[in-house]
Amino acid sequence: MDPRYCAQDILLCDLCQKSALQSHCELCHVNLCIVCVGKHLSDSSKRHKVVPYKHRTTTPNYPKCPNHTQKHCELYCEKCDIPVCSTCISSGKHKGHDLSDALKKLSSKRTYFEKDLKELEKTIFPIYEEIALDLNSEKLNLEKHYEKLTTAVTKQGEDWHREINIIVNKQKSEIDEMKSKHLAVLNKQENVITLISSDVKQSIHDLRKILDSNDVSLTSAYKSRNAEFRSLPPKVNVSLPSFCPHQINTEQLHQMFGSLSALSITTDEHGYTMKTPEAVSCPPVKPLLDEPELITTINIGYKLSLNSVTCLSDEEIWTSGTDKIMKLYNLQGKLLKSIKTKSGNTPQDIAVTRSGDLVYTDPDKRTVNIVKNKKIQEVIRLQGWSPYGVCSTSSGDLLVTMNTDDNQSKVVRYFGFTEKQTIQFDSEGKPLYSYGGLKYISENRNLDICVADWQTKAVVVVNGAGNLRFRYTGHPSTNKRSFDPHSITTDSQSQILTADFINHCIHILDQDGQFLRYIDNCDLQRPWGLCVDTSDILFVAEFYSFKVKKIKYM
Repeated sequence: MDPRYCAQDILLCDLCQKSALQSHCELCHVNLCIVCVGKHLSDSSKRHKVVPYKHRTTTPNYPKCPNHTQKHCELYCEKCDIPVCSTCISSGKHKGHDLSDALKKLSSKRTYFEKDLKELEKTIFPIYEEIALDLNSEKLNLEKHYEKLTTAVTKQGEDWHREINIIVNKQKSEIDEMKSKHLAVLNKQENVITLISSDVKQSIHDLRKILDSNDVSLTSAYKSRNAEFRSLPPKVNVSLPSFCPHQINTEQLHQMFGSLSALSITTDEHGYTMKTPEAVSCPPVKPLLDEPELITTINIGYKLSLNSVTCLSDEEIWTSGTDKIMKLYNLQGKLLKSIKTKSGNTPQDIAVTRSGDLVYTDPDKRTVNIVKNKKIQEVIRLQGWSPYGVCSTSSGDLLVTMNTDDNQSKVVRYFGFTEKQTIQFDSEGKPLYSYGGLKYISENRNLDICVADWQTKAVVVVNGAGNLRFRYTGHPSTNKRSFDPHSITTDSQSQILTADFINHCIHILDQDGQFLRYIDNCDLQRPWGLCVDTSDILFVAEFYSFKVKKIKYM
C-alpha cells in the first residue's frame, strides 16, 4: 500500500494544513485538498495545472522538510542555499529570496561535483598513495640503517676485551629502543596517511553517488573537503642516530667506547621532507692543509668552454661545456661516454642523483632532464621560468634555481619531480636572490641550501625550511678584486666551497659562513665548475683551459 495513504502518515494540504491532500499543482509544486483547489485556481496571474495527486508528473525523491515533517522540499532558496517546502515559503522567512526548482539546482551543481571528483581521483588521492609508498620505503630502509648501526657497534665491541661487553649490550639496547621509537613514528604517520586516504576514497564514493542519483538531500548535504585534502599533513623529520667509535683506551673504556647520537624527531610544518641519510658513523674531523696540493690535471675535449663538473663516483666525473655534449671521463682522462642533449641546446648545469643518473637543466627549453641508460627523459617542464643550477640532495630530492623573463628568481625543491617547496622571499617579504643571472646550488651536510648568486656577488645560505641564515660577499683582501662567485659545492665537514672566477681562486667557508681560507695556488685559471667526491677531493673545471684539476685540500 502507498505509504502516502497510510493512517499513520497522512499528507495534508499545503495551504490549509488541515485536510488530506487530493490534488497537485504541477506549476506551483503545491499539494491541495478539495476545498483549497478552488482558492488556488482563483489566482488568474498563472496558468495553473491541477491534477489528481496520484497522476502528478513523476518527480525525483524530494527530501522531507526538516522543519515541516509532512512536507517535501521541491524548491531551493538561492540566498539561504537550502531546499525549502511550500510552508517554509509561506512562513515569510524567505520573502524576497530567489527561488529555483530543486532539479535545476541539482543540474547546475553537477559541474562543480565533477570538478571535485576529478581533482580527488587525478591529483589528491595519487599524492596520498605516493606518500604511503614513501613511508613503506622508509620502513624498509629503516631496517637496513639500524642493522648497520648494530653491526658498527658489534664490530667495535669485538675488538675490545670481554670486560666491556656490558657497554656493548647497553648500547645495542639503546639502538633497539631508538629503532622502536623511530618505527612507531613512521607507523603513526602511515596511519594518518591511511586514514586521510580512506576519507578521500569516501568522498570519491559520495560524489559518485550524488552524480548517479537525483536525490536532492544528498546534494544539499554535500560539503566539499577538497581544500582540506589539498593541505598535506606535516612530515616528521628524523635525524638518524649514528655511532662514533674512538680509539681503544683501557683506562677510559666508558668514555672512549663511543656514543650514539640521540634519535631526533621533529615535525616540519613546511613540507613532507623526512631525511634518511646513509651514513652510519660520524665523519672524522679533517683539518685543512696548510697548502692545497694539485694531484692531477685532466684534459677535457671541449672547443669553447668548460663550466660544469660533477662526480659519478670517486673514479669517474661528468662534465659539460658550452656545447650540446655531456661527457663522462675517468681520472686518467679517458672518455667513457658522450651524451647529446635532447634539444641540441647547451646544458646550464649538471648533477648526479643518488641512484647514479645524470640530470641537466635546459634553460632555453625550460626543462629539467634525466639520463637513464643513455636515454633522455624530460621530467620537469616549467611555464614562465627557466631552470639554471641543479643539485641532488641527501634525501633524493632535486633543488633547482630558476629565473623568469620578468626578472624573478627562486629555488624549488622537487620530490619525485613534483614541486614540493618554493624558496623565494625572506621573513620580511624581500627577495632572497637577485633578479636574473647565474645561480648554482648545493645542499650542505646540515641540510642548509647554498646558492652562489653571481648577480649580487654573494653566497646565500638558507636552512631547510627556507629561512635565511647568512650571506657571504667575499673576504676583505688587498690583492683580490671583487668577489665573483660561480659554481658551489660542499664537503663532509659542512664546509662551503665556491669558485671565484675573476680572482682565479676557491673560497672555503665553514657552515656558518666564516671565511677559512683560499685555494689560490695550483695554477688555477678561471675556475667555474666545482664538485667534491666522497673522500673530500676537490675537482675544479677551468672555463677556458678545458681542464679539470683534482686538488687535495684537507
